[in-house]
Amino acid sequence: MRNGMFAGLSAVALMMGGCGQKADNPGTAASESAAATPENAPGITVTEAMVRLPAVAGSPGVAYLTVAQGNGPSRKIAGVYVEGAERAEMHETVTENGVSSMRAVKDIALEPGKSTTFKPGGLHIMLFGVADTLKAGSTTEITITLDNGDKVSAPAKIESIGGDMGGHDMSGMNHDMSKM
Repeated sequence: MRNGMFAGLSAVALMMGGCGQKADNPGTAASESAAATPENAPGITVTEAMVRLPAVAGSPGVAYLTVAQGNGPSRKIAGVYVEGAERAEMHETVTENGVSSMRAVKDIALEPGKSTTFKPGGLHIMLFGVADTLKAGSTTEITITLDNGDKVSAPAKIESIGGDMGGHDMSGMNHDMSKM
């Protein structure tokens, strides 16, 4: 009996505690938090996005794009995500003593009024674990995350390692060079 009375009083206390705070509009808090989440970072644009598939399945692919900041405080690209890749990392190509190598980059500074281009021989995005569902001639999505948590997404054209073949299907051609 004592346990039942204690449980009943506890339930009444919890209900009364919740009643003490009246919400003006129960849906307001949820809609305000959804509106506060940015869909795309203001003033940041991503253009010329392209994914180049690896020549050999299981090898890394690469992505290139241009990011421009129109106005506002200077931002940094803090991360990247490419739909269809297990992992994406920002890298840069550096040449020291005549030897070129790649190294991972933690973040990339953006400046208002300027654009930053990820291209062969410079900044680029290495793609690891590229899914076989990514096919040349189709598109995927690239998302960059800024240092303040804002994100920008853009479609990326998918190409084979040889670049875009202009829609030419060469799968039926005989590439046997032994008879030449």
